[in-house]
Amino acid sequence: MDEPDQIHLRDYVVETEIGAFQSERGLRQRLRFGLTVDLAQPVIGVGDDVDRILSYDVLTDAVAAALADERFNLLETLAEKIAAEVLAHPRAGRIHVTIEKLDRVPGALGVTLVRRRGRVDAEGAALAPVVLFHGTETARPEGAVILTPDATGLPLPHGGNERRVALLALDQAAWALGGRLGLDVADNRAELDWAVKESRPIVWAPARMAADVAGLEADPLTLAVWLAEKMRADRLDLALPPGVPMPALRTLIPLRRIGA
Repeated sequence: MDEPDQIHLRDYVVETEIGAFQSERGLRQRLRFGLTVDLAQPVIGVGDDVDRILSYDVLTDAVAAALADERFNLLETLAEKIAAEVLAHPRAGRIHVTIEKLDRVPGALGVTLVRRRGRVDAEGAALAPVVLFHGTETARPEGAVILTPDATGLPLPHGGNERRVALLALDQAAWALGGRLGLDVADNRAELDWAVKESRPIVWAPARMAADVAGLEADPLTLAVWLAEKMRADRLDLALPPGVPMPALRTLIPLRRIGA
């Protein structure tokens, strides 16, 4: 069997803040990235047309998007995020991602993972999830559905920590929702991507991913829109109580009311 055609990015060094140890908090360090992508189709016959190949910009943009998404504790989580970004492109079939820390020891500490493109539809496009805002009781969904919780309605303390406490309260609501529906709960992009690829419903606990995103309010509907856009969702479903009108949400993701 012929080996697939590949493109790669090597020795790509970026300085950022990352790490689980307290000594790494507030400290920028160099990361070296190596990405090798197996192409879904050979490049023979593309006619020297740049629009018909997987651009190298896809690789550098995936690194930039992952680093801009959130502060990561683990290289493994960052690598999963980069892999998911690249594999969302229909011309990418498989990816090797290597990330190394260059400033922790005299050599390099790192991780390498290999991921294949997830499940696809009949036309070869990567499956997109449905994000469901769980504002009222709904039945357990099936397929690639990410449920986002509604606010608990509990009073929030004052003193500057309202946003953080509100996010943690939504995490608690997510775990309660997952328990009621018998679903797993995910607080990171890697687990969400895995559930989508496996076409499994999952509940999102937002605090970890949203905590360090500047300007992102701890409002349940705002967070649902943010997640839908970040996951490139097929649509955002809103399960709203009777009598509650559809909110005016600014998003390019299609909206649909379900339930009552």
